[in-house]
Amino acid sequence: MFIDEVEVFFKAGDGGNGATTFRREKHVPRGGPDGGDGGRGGSFYVETSLHLSTLLEFRPGKIYKADRGGDGLGKKQSGKNGGDLILKVPVGTQIKDVETGAIIADLVRYPQRETVAAGGRGGRGNQHFVSSIQQAPSFAEKGEPGEERKVSMELKLLADVGLLGFPNVGKSTLLSRVSAAKPKIADYAFTTLVPNLGVVRVDDNNNFVMADVPGLIEGASEGAGIGIRFLKHLERTRVLIHLVDISGMTGRDPLEDYRIINNELAEWSAELAALPQVIALSRTDIITEEGTVERYKAHFEGLGMTVFPISSVTGDNITPLIWHVHQKLQETIRDKSATAESGIPSGVVYITPQAQTSDDDPKKFKVERDDAGVLVVSGKALERIIAMTDMDNEMAVRRLQRRLERLGVFRKLAAAGAAEGDTVRIRDVEFDYIDDEAPETAEEAEEME
Repeated sequence: MFIDEVEVFFKAGDGGNGATTFRREKHVPRGGPDGGDGGRGGSFYVETSLHLSTLLEFRPGKIYKADRGGDGLGKKQSGKNGGDLILKVPVGTQIKDVETGAIIADLVRYPQRETVAAGGRGGRGNQHFVSSIQQAPSFAEKGEPGEERKVSMELKLLADVGLLGFPNVGKSTLLSRVSAAKPKIADYAFTTLVPNLGVVRVDDNNNFVMADVPGLIEGASEGAGIGIRFLKHLERTRVLIHLVDISGMTGRDPLEDYRIINNELAEWSAELAALPQVIALSRTDIITEEGTVERYKAHFEGLGMTVFPISSVTGDNITPLIWHVHQKLQETIRDKSATAESGIPSGVVYITPQAQTSDDDPKKFKVERDDAGVLVVSGKALERIIAMTDMDNEMAVRRLQRRLERLGVFRKLAAAGAAEGDTVRIRDVEFDYIDDEAPETAEEAEEME
């Protein structure tokens, strides 16, 4: 079964909690804090495999969970890191965040491994919070929650050349003629129900991959037929061979077929419609009317197209077609930009490692009122601070209060019109706004670090 789309949920492992312990040994009356750090939570990675050609391994809606990091121990011993999970996917798989639509990973080569959900960092033990006025901190950090992501996994086959045309115009026959692929071939529409790939050998040193997808019909961009669902598999191609059946056996007008296909292509994707096309006039071996081939060839050449009358059954003119396509591929390699080579459509947000780390500044946050009048403070780094604070520990909460003051949270709340008694929410923690949140002494601020 060919599965090229699936949605799954990844839950990376939470970091382990830091330990609150003190060194206790004979003859060491003031051993001091020695709480170790929690272990890192397990992360999720996806890795390309040459042995997969479908996403059948992934069950729709399945929740994948990685291990939590171990808690820190005394004697400054760190907890065990959670085990990472590596999932194998076919080359050509693109992974998007369902909520934001951003591309998390575009796996277009082998070998390639990308992170899709990072495990949480371990909380720091109390040994890290010693200061000049706080010699025995009785708190530690909780582990950071691991990333949670609902993702869509979409397979877009990697092919250099795509075959385009109405159903039953000879695309599968051509693929079987020029490669070792064995697509289903029969004399009825929509014989091809799934994409097929074949490696076309040009000579001893050159080859390229050709893709055959189900044919398009009029209205395909609005859901008619089945071909439009598979057009995404042509998005990574660099050249299209547009097969036009001029034999008359289908009863359709070849010129109208050509117009309809290109209209549907433009409706689907401007980038795909802009790819160079080579016209292959198919089934010339069964044409009996004199001048038919010459008439259609002249028409398409008048449109500025390169035209090859071919017969996939007899092999007539197939070799010149393949050589011309190979030359077009060499031209596109020289002209193509790095962005296009990665297969990322224009206008799509792509999450890079740099973009992911840019949110680590705790001073980057915003304050907004929701419909219920609650002041919501949001910011990735600030929310992580909240998540790693033990709200059941008074000393940890006091430290959090001082950090919020130093980061300018209370000043920003006041600027947003916060009044005494207003409810403030940061992540899943709510508190009442009081107009004297600042640390009472300069020494207290030192405890923040």
